[in-house]
Amino acid sequence: MVAHITTVAFMGLEARPVDVQVQVAGGMPSFAIVGLPDKAVNEAKERVRAALTAVGLALPPKRITVNLSPADLPKEGSHYDLPIALGLLVAMEVLPREDMAELVALGELSLDGRLTPVPGVLPAAMAAVALDKGLVCPGPQGGEAAWAGALSVLAAPDLAALIGHFKGSQVLPQPEPQLLDATERQPDLKDIKGQETAKRALEVAAAGGHNLLFVGPPGAGKSMLAARLPGLLPPLDATEALDVSMIRSISGLLDNGRIGRTRPFRTPHHSASMPALIGGGTRARPGEVSLAHKGVLFLDELPEFSRPALEALRQPLETGRAVIARAAAHVSYPARFQLIAAMNPCRCGHLDDPGLACSRAPRCAADYQSRISGPLFDRIDLHVDVAALTAADLTRPPPAEGSAEVAARVADARARQARRYADLGFATNAEADGDVLARVAALDAAGTALLEQAVERLRLSARGYHRVLRVARTLADLAGAQALGRAHVAEALAYRRLQPGLSLA
Repeated sequence: MVAHITTVAFMGLEARPVDVQVQVAGGMPSFAIVGLPDKAVNEAKERVRAALTAVGLALPPKRITVNLSPADLPKEGSHYDLPIALGLLVAMEVLPREDMAELVALGELSLDGRLTPVPGVLPAAMAAVALDKGLVCPGPQGGEAAWAGALSVLAAPDLAALIGHFKGSQVLPQPEPQLLDATERQPDLKDIKGQETAKRALEVAAAGGHNLLFVGPPGAGKSMLAARLPGLLPPLDATEALDVSMIRSISGLLDNGRIGRTRPFRTPHHSASMPALIGGGTRARPGEVSLAHKGVLFLDELPEFSRPALEALRQPLETGRAVIARAAAHVSYPARFQLIAAMNPCRCGHLDDPGLACSRAPRCAADYQSRISGPLFDRIDLHVDVAALTAADLTRPPPAEGSAEVAARVADARARQARRYADLGFATNAEADGDVLARVAALDAAGTALLEQAVERLRLSARGYHRVLRVARTLADLAGAQALGRAHVAEALAYRRLQPGLSLA
């Protein structure tokens, strides 16, 4: 007799059904798991044996074979513990076969029989809905699974409670969706004195979802400005929150199964490797670009990141997806993030201060900035010089306008974009492609003339041209204007860093 329990294997965000087949047959006592299991799956034998002992059951002294089908699909992770244990309980006639046929199970077993959280419960719940089955998962993650919709969820604290539920001695309640408490205070723009140009650029970036680069000496406030961007962004809507939570779930980062509405803000250290940024590793896990999906990726000290890691950012910035190709796996994760970067003008950081600059200035600046390739530089919409603060700036009273006022203007601009792109699949101006942008730009004659002049004199690439147009469209949205005028185009061009020897004059 073979018992069948359904679980899932993860390929990116896709949860593929896996049939866990358990056979208890006569022969020399043994316990074998086949079907391309990794080390964590193979070690399930000892965890399952101990967990069954903890609830007063013992494995029969027979030949036990567990087959994970399809056999050519790699099986990774500790979430196979629970389906293997349930399959054994069915094969030992402790649990009814009929009830198990309607469930998808995943969870790790501790030696005392408790169910501990595992990554991927939310994608598994979505797969269970598609299969028209219920879900069995660890107790703390029931609120996570409940977000999948019309789904029967059994969130058990331990194996004994799960057996009691099927035996009818107790009832496990249906969990409710859990939300994170959003009471954490965000840094406010009122904390920053001076830097009005940089604040304006930050508002434009927030309104249109544009990539932004701050360049300035140490202590000018670049990191402080970047940290205040999340406070300007609107909260995630329901669909976006579910997309973000799917990635966090597969990475094991959801806080006790609770889903939040705050946009991600990821700040990896400059020593991060290319797999850490883009994704990869032995299990092809999401990288920082995917963990920042629908949010912000802040790269401080941009030139200090490794060249391969920076170059790998080019594809996700353009396509909104991170593709990880390995010999054993080819997976793709969403990565529609907003890049905010900060850097010093040179290694010492004091290029414009003769009293503090190093002896290699200005040559050191060219060497330092050349670590960022032209194609990556071209993908950044806004380039802003952040000057050092003066004594007058520091002694001024705090500014009257803070994050709340700026966030209100950003919300209005984003609402205009949402209406404009409602039927086109875009959320912001930064996502709009060239054809759509040309239709909605509504350039007037003066704006068109200035943009044509800029393309010739600044030698803008086609990408650079469209990025200027996107920024100009955002500036018009902030101003509540339908048409793009010369002023909008001029301000957008001012945010493009000019190459040496080029100007509009």
